Amino acid sequence: MGADIRENPYKADFPLLAAQPELAFLDSAATAQRPACVLDAQRRFYETMNANPLRGLYGLSVEATAAVADARARVAALIGAPDARDVVFTRNTTEALNLVATSFSPTVLGPGDEVAITIMEHHSNLIPWQRACRAAGARLVYLYPQSDGTLTDEEIAEKIGPHTRIVSCAHVSNVMGCELPVRKLADAAHAVGAVMVVDAAQSVPHLRVDVSELGADFLALSGHKALGPMGVGALWGRHELLDAMEPMLTGGEMIDSVREQDATWAPVPEKFEAGTQDAAGIYATGAGLAYLTETVGLDAVAEREGALVAYAMERLAELGFVDLIGSADPARHHGVISFNVRGVHPHDVASILDASGVCIRAGHHCAQPLLAWLGVENLACCRASLAFYNDAADVDRLVDGLTQVWGIFHGND
Repeated sequence: MGADIRENPYKADFPLLAAQPELAFLDSAATAQRPACVLDAQRRFYETMNANPLRGLYGLSVEATAAVADARARVAALIGAPDARDVVFTRNTTEALNLVATSFSPTVLGPGDEVAITIMEHHSNLIPWQRACRAAGARLVYLYPQSDGTLTDEEIAEKIGPHTRIVSCAHVSNVMGCELPVRKLADAAHAVGAVMVVDAAQSVPHLRVDVSELGADFLALSGHKALGPMGVGALWGRHELLDAMEPMLTGGEMIDSVREQDATWAPVPEKFEAGTQDAAGIYATGAGLAYLTETVGLDAVAEREGALVAYAMERLAELGFVDLIGSADPARHHGVISFNVRGVHPHDVASILDASGVCIRAGHHCAQPLLAWLGVENLACCRASLAFYNDAADVDRLVDGLTQVWGIFHGND
């Protein structure tokens, strides 16, 4: 990797990081920091075009409608969606996945059918399928990887078969950081007439994502992990699938006509966007995606984050008391490094690091079945997640903090 991670041309663009130079923010897998252009865009919406999109013919409403349409187009371009009208705005990835499980699964799932997911899923891509299977009398089937996160061809062939109707998996694991073989899973799903659902929450901020190349039938993402504000996500789906689905929420804005005893729905995507959307947040999400893809560039993101992860794993390997989770190959960790300090609870690790201005995540990371399957003690681990706006100094502060943790609990010998 050729990126100079000792220098940092990006922190000045992020007001929180610029105002707190002593802070090492290593929790971007949970939520990213926001560049000034995103904060400015959200404020600009309220100051210059504050009106409900779609609901008015006056200038402000027309401008607000155009702002939402532009953000929808940016999301479509980010994921290679052929038609922006098949991008549905939601609150987050969780809501997008629930929308598929609630509204799509009844169109294909019945008694004796199967939904296949991996044990590496975030709870947001697990619990909705538990509920969908219970409602349909179907069975939830798990694919289990090797300890480094590798899903073998044999496991895929064994678990995806004639009873499979839906396959759903993360593109990148939020615990192990590894990229899952989505295309292989999609090909196996399509070979038996099943559909492929992709949770791209952890991949969109780090990798080039293309729904056609992945073989996805649905893809969900969160704006707040990709520099946008909290409360905005998106679901893309193949048009014919979205068109056949019933809406999850009903009410204003998502109807074509309403009579006393029935109603007809608006076309996709409005059919799934009931009520007043967070138009300012959607507009600001577009600004965040523009910064990510145009100001920084996805190739620069991948190069810098690859160098940061490699450096972090090299430094962590110097600490004999740190046990890494997942592959030993830095190239398999897309921004995410999970680990434990031997004999110290992750909550204690995170609390001590926080006192030194180092922000990591500690706990089960909404992936309890994975941690149980891996045999992780206390069903908890530490996670340092890096983004392009980090630098080598942030990693060094993490390593210094972990050395302090070990000294507190075990002495400095």
